[in-house]
Amino acid sequence: MMPPINANQSVMTDSQGLILPKKLVNPVLESMDRQNLHRELMFNQKMGKSVLNQKSELQRALEKQKERQVLAAQNLAKQQQAEQTIANELGRVIMQRAQRLEQQKAGAGGAGTGSDQTSGSINPEYLNARAKLRATVDTK
Repeated sequence: MMPPINANQSVMTDSQGLILPKKLVNPVLESMDRQNLHRELMFNQKMGKSVLNQKSELQRALEKQKERQVLAAQNLAKQQQAEQTIANELGRVIMQRAQRLEQQKAGAGGAGTGSDQTSGSINPEYLNARAKLRATVDTK
């Protein structure tokens, strides 16, 4: 058999000269940030201070109620916006129909109003003669 190799002090051997396994280093446990956090948590626990759950039950209930109110306000705003878009659409359709009706009235009444508009430029003698003619036709 070979003599145990003890040249390197970090290598451990047993009585038979076999190298003993060494426990692996966990980088998470060796982290300074984790150690500081653990130290702070242990200190706060000794002092009786709850770091992870600092809010009282009343504060938590108040926050939940505020969240519900905000969600309700958002839903109400969405509904109002939807109603406004519907109202805008309805208003637009009503305006289009009103314009269409005005155009139809102007088109149908335009022939009658057009003669009234030109009546100012027609000779008054012609109008008097026409009126007399109508009167004679109506009496017969």
